Amino acid sequence: MKAAKSAFDVSVDAGITFFDTAEVYGSRASFGAINSETLLGRFVKERKEKDPGVEVAIATKFAALPWRLGRQSVITALKDSLGRLGVSSVELYQLHWPGIWGNEGYLDGLGDAVEQGLVKAVGVSNYSERRLREAHKKLQKRGIPLASNQVNYSLIYRAPEEKGVKSTCDELGITLIAYSPIAQGALTGKYTPENPPTGPRRQIYTPEFLTRLQPLLNRIKEIGEKYSKTNTQVVLNWLIAQDNVVPIPGAKNAEQAAEFAGALGWKLDNEEVAELRSLATEIRPVTGFPVENL
Repeated sequence: MKAAKSAFDVSVDAGITFFDTAEVYGSRASFGAINSETLLGRFVKERKEKDPGVEVAIATKFAALPWRLGRQSVITALKDSLGRLGVSSVELYQLHWPGIWGNEGYLDGLGDAVEQGLVKAVGVSNYSERRLREAHKKLQKRGIPLASNQVNYSLIYRAPEEKGVKSTCDELGITLIAYSPIAQGALTGKYTPENPPTGPRRQIYTPEFLTRLQPLLNRIKEIGEKYSKTNTQVVLNWLIAQDNVVPIPGAKNAEQAAEFAGALGWKLDNEEVAELRSLATEIRPVTGFPVENL
């Protein structure tokens, strides 16, 4: 908890004040010790007591669980989230994934949340191009913009580009929020064929895959040395260079938060952006979150 608080404070000090959470993060459903919303709310409160002028933008998410039906389920869950966060409204409320059923009711609930002043903007997560267009159209009828679509997007996982999600976001004025922007650490250079990750990640980032990844990682490192930046900062900057993209790496401690902040304030040139894309294209894409295909 102390490390997480340090990550929060270092981020705010660096001017990063947008924090994404969800009702299921750290909840009993995910075997967490403390709910992420509760923790974030505590951090924000303590920071405001120390610095009353600080503005923190909170984004959280509604879990589209099968037993949640209708628009009121969204409002009920949102009010529970607001209670855990200790705020009267949030900047962004998102549908965490497409529901098995009831999605129209969920979108109605998002619209109700805006009209009731409980949220400033609404978005979705893990939505395909088709679902994205449907959600945008439905909310548009009420005069409510669809602000964002949060999807898995990184230099080595570019399904949002390949499946039309990125271009649709650009067309409709929807911000693409990129989760797993450093590919669960694979793009940082900390894993090698001789030192692959442990646990479930090893099933994705195998020694064979990491061998194919090395030429890209080597070039990322060379470019980073030119700008005095780390691999992590280079690949985050690459995402920012795609325009209309907000990467949200997860900082576990102050050191990581400071490193992520170093991705801002400079820019890869167009040739470097294109070269990294070209090198990444030669690598078989990693597996993404399956709901993207619904």
